Amino acid sequence: MQIKPRQHLLDIWQALGRHSFEGGGWDWGQWGGESSVADAERLLCLLYPATEIPAFRLDDPDTTQDDVQQVLKKAGGRLDIPANLVTAAAEFMRTHTGEDKRPTFSGGYYFGSRDKTKELTEEQRRTDVVDSFSMSITLCLATLGFLKVYENKTRRTDIRETIAELRSATSTRLTAAMVSLLRSFTVNVFDTEAPQGQTLAELLGQGRLSQRQVLKKFQDRFRPLRAAIVESLQLGIDIEEGLKDESQLFECGWAWTLVKDAPEVETDEPIGPQPEGVANAVPYLYFTVVALDGIQDLFSDRTLTLGLLNSEQQKLAEALRLRWELTQQYWSRIARFDAERWPLEDIPWRTTGQRLESEYFSLSVAAILVHDLMRRRATDDDLNRTVTVMERLAERGRITSRMTMDDPMVHTLHNVGVALPLQGSERIGPPMTWSMTDFSAQLLKRTVQLCTLSRNLASHDRLLGLAEAIFDHMWRRRIRDGEGAGLWDNVHAAYPEADITKRRVPVSWSITERVTEVMVQAHQMYQQPPIRSLELIELAKALLSEAAHLLGNEQMEPAPKDDGRHGMTLRNIEVKLRRARALVDEQPGTSYSLALDVLGQLDSLGRAREAAAQGV
Repeated sequence: MQIKPRQHLLDIWQALGRHSFEGGGWDWGQWGGESSVADAERLLCLLYPATEIPAFRLDDPDTTQDDVQQVLKKAGGRLDIPANLVTAAAEFMRTHTGEDKRPTFSGGYYFGSRDKTKELTEEQRRTDVVDSFSMSITLCLATLGFLKVYENKTRRTDIRETIAELRSATSTRLTAAMVSLLRSFTVNVFDTEAPQGQTLAELLGQGRLSQRQVLKKFQDRFRPLRAAIVESLQLGIDIEEGLKDESQLFECGWAWTLVKDAPEVETDEPIGPQPEGVANAVPYLYFTVVALDGIQDLFSDRTLTLGLLNSEQQKLAEALRLRWELTQQYWSRIARFDAERWPLEDIPWRTTGQRLESEYFSLSVAAILVHDLMRRRATDDDLNRTVTVMERLAERGRITSRMTMDDPMVHTLHNVGVALPLQGSERIGPPMTWSMTDFSAQLLKRTVQLCTLSRNLASHDRLLGLAEAIFDHMWRRRIRDGEGAGLWDNVHAAYPEADITKRRVPVSWSITERVTEVMVQAHQMYQQPPIRSLELIELAKALLSEAAHLLGNEQMEPAPKDDGRHGMTLRNIEVKLRRARALVDEQPGTSYSLALDVLGQLDSLGRAREAAAQGV
């Protein structure tokens, strides 16, 4: 199924309009306010495309396009849509701010209990989570950019007052989310003989290297990164001493929430009291990927161009950027530890901290590698091997291959999902879990990102074909009827033979938001110039050379008596030839086509002249 970003986004917005707008106003429904993550994802389904794609802008009613206005007619007229969005965002900020004026980042109903006989406490449901910190950064930046334009376009006094309140609350939430991400970052140091060390050594050694060889290679490969972490970050005496000992292995990344005993971050911003941490100091692959996604929005071109960060937030952003770069480098090197056989190519990936293995973790490591490949100049070998990993994940995940009898993949990757035990949660009640059901949406997102990155024709074609196959799978999983019609997620539609339990929430905002993100990325991919073929450039130049020579020859011939039609034809040929020359380096295929057309026209003129001469 071809990915058509504009049309598919319009379809999603129309479904969102039917679902979330009642009588012109935003309606949170039964599950609204229960999870800050879900509420942020829901708002981003509108705000993210509206602030990233000019054709979908809603902040200036005078520029709202007719088809956009039509699909959002449930939200009111063109003047009402941005006002209703501002009202909804203000309600979100109020709902997810505590009595002590501290922004809250609860996981809510996204949390589960490991013990099915015990319910989670209200305190546990209200626990902050890294997903919310990251989503809040993206949401706050989108909201601030939206307000920057819209506040100059509305004259409604009530909306102007709401905008002032919303801007202040959004800036505060943005700062609080950044501070929380700093307090959730951790480095875990462990011995090679510990269970974590043995798991990592086996993963890196791939059955080819002994534990001693793995340690030696790890020491050599990570010495500069180890030194950079020690010199750049404040991690506590115990961790710093452990990192300085090269006989120790380590991992870095984000825990699932604030780390226990994490020191407070000094800031002049009024973010309220900084709560105590709960999580063990162990990084999670999933939450690390989520954090990296949000942090990169802090230094995007849009954030810098619009000046969305104040001076205090810029300092926090720099601190996060340092952790972003160190973490990317660490996991990228882990993924490609052995050039002969990457650990990433040994699917499924085994985590050290939680001692689990799943295709989802392989996808998480691949996602970090994609981040790193986008940051630096990727080699064709790196790109080709990563493409192969993506293709294998799609096949193993039963996206591009058929489902087998009683297939466990459908259950563990798409329906119930991979359940992560949240280490440290037992301090506040029954042990908690976090389920990841968005494997297909995440795979689609990373495939499109790689497709945007690739400037190799063969790799690009493979990635585009894979992306279209995954998107076809995702499009089948839209809800067909009921309040969530047109949104996600109906797993049964893709796997009708599977025994699938119906989810208690009508709409999966995490999957819907991921698909919306993919449409924005696909739009950016199509905005890029097409990949140039060096062979085609040479062929186009050869055709242009021949065409220019034949045109010069034709211009020396006497013009026939045809009321100037011959002269008009030659001028048209000159224009086409000039256009073909201008495009030869950027669009050699188009240049080639124009040159062929010019040669055809010149040949017609030559044959007409010969026929006329023979007639005489």
